[in-house]
Amino acid sequence: MSTTLSPKHKNAVRILVGVAVLLLGLIYVSPTWWVALKAPNYPAEAFPDGVRIHFHMNGVFNGCELKKNREVEEDEALDCVHEMDAINHFVGMYPIASGGVLEKAFSPFLLSMLAVMLIGFAIGRQYLRLGIMALGFAAIAAWMYMTFYGSGGIAYQPQSYISSLVTSLGQGKEEEGEPLSPIIEKLQADLEASGAGGRRTTKELQGSLEKSGQTSLSEAIARLHKGSGGGEKTLKSILEEAKSSGQAGKALYVAILKGAYEADQSKIPNDKQQVWNGSVNQIVYWHYAKALGRWFNNPEEIKPLVKLMKIAGVVVFWGIMAAMLAMLIIAWNNRWPLFWLLAIIPALLPVFFIIEYAGWLWWYGHSMNSMGAFSLKAFMPTVFGQGKVAQFTTLSYPHYGYGLIVLFSVVSILALLIRRKGLKEAEAG
Repeated sequence: MSTTLSPKHKNAVRILVGVAVLLLGLIYVSPTWWVALKAPNYPAEAFPDGVRIHFHMNGVFNGCELKKNREVEEDEALDCVHEMDAINHFVGMYPIASGGVLEKAFSPFLLSMLAVMLIGFAIGRQYLRLGIMALGFAAIAAWMYMTFYGSGGIAYQPQSYISSLVTSLGQGKEEEGEPLSPIIEKLQADLEASGAGGRRTTKELQGSLEKSGQTSLSEAIARLHKGSGGGEKTLKSILEEAKSSGQAGKALYVAILKGAYEADQSKIPNDKQQVWNGSVNQIVYWHYAKALGRWFNNPEEIKPLVKLMKIAGVVVFWGIMAAMLAMLIIAWNNRWPLFWLLAIIPALLPVFFIIEYAGWLWWYGHSMNSMGAFSLKAFMPTVFGQGKVAQFTTLSYPHYGYGLIVLFSVVSILALLIRRKGLKEAEAG
């Protein structure tokens, strides 16, 4: 009795798996879900979609677009991530950047692992399958270790993830009482310590940057001195100038994170300061603590959350390692029932996303900080559809990226069904 797939079924499974792997790449860079707030003080003429944000696998990004019509003319689109954070903090809700911390950091590795699993599912020959999967998982493990624990590991993350960390630091003096962006604060401190005062010259700024090892920022931030623009530049203006001059890139974002990190370290006692090593393990927890404390300066509530996230990070890191080893063992024999998990688990990606998304929404509604200006009972934000919170109408719907996830699931299921049909036909023959 034969259990070998026919060439027709083999090719069909391989083509479908190839399509699924390509879809994973598109899913990573696509907006997966969108959320918007609408209220009378956000008129439809200026905010036709309300205060809108887009959730990606690697971060949360602005969903508001530049509006130019007879009623409204804008020079730049409103940063709706910042706007939504400002709205939410009045009821004690933590900033958007404090959600999905580990999911965003580990998403490249998780999606890559799913791709390797599907590729293994499509390979019939045992040793070829095991060899390719072992190489793929070994590459993911090495990449993940260098990124999470290696010096300068943040540079191994995609640029979009790093840029989302930078922009969520804050946009400078956009509202009364908000502090200067950390990179500017550090530059000013460096200049004051060196005795430079008054008008900041390009030479002084470049010298300060080079002294702190941030030479990649010299060109981008050389125009920070007080001059024709008047006043210090915000982080937003730094990024815009860098983009317009073609200097925005991964090195710039990493350097800004480094400056912000060192600015924070300079505010604590010397014996507790940590030297920047640029690993995701160092950055992600510092950034998480910074996001939690952006509006709320009460460490007694924030420190336990950071401690818990550090434990979760270790669990996720080694959990992925263990999962890859388990998948390699499962792939040993393509005739036992567990082998189907190589396709079933990827096919469940839409379900995993909804569970994760709903879980974080629950956390936002049940983990509000006591320093909020208004008290609000714990609640479950709307996962899908339209809801109401105070005077705000909330909308939460899938974006086209979630459609790609569903398509990916359908393609994976088709590959599974065709393989199953092919095996039945081979056994019957």
